[in-house]
Amino acid sequence: MLVGISPLLSPELLAELYRMGHGDEIVLADAHFPGESMGRRCLRSDGLRVPDLLEAILPLFCLDAYVEDPVIMMAPVPGDQLDPSVEASYRHVVDRHWPATPPIAQLERFTFYERAQAAYAVVMTGETAKYGNVILKKGVTPID
Repeated sequence: MLVGISPLLSPELLAELYRMGHGDEIVLADAHFPGESMGRRCLRSDGLRVPDLLEAILPLFCLDAYVEDPVIMMAPVPGDQLDPSVEASYRHVVDRHWPATPPIAQLERFTFYERAQAAYAVVMTGETAKYGNVILKKGVTPID
């Protein structure tokens, strides 16, 4: 255990967050996401909900302020609906840590999968909310 670091962050996830450079992306994937087949780093955070993991990550992780969409969710397929409380719960955490972040963007399902395949890492969570996947783009760490 470390002081000031959430116990929800495994040593592996903490190390990968540190290794990421600005512009790199990480996917916080719901429990149904095909993360193991994405072909990149797949980390496990089974049992954790995405808002809780966001709460652990965002104090340590600057969102990219130089892009339009530093936070992206999977859009519902035509004829399906996204529960607005899912996005609202993610936005609530983002606003607590990075309030100037633009609105959360949405990508079509297969475009989201392509983006996830190119991401630095995919973190499999225990999130069961439909369309509960989110991509975070790491920004430049400010220098005091």
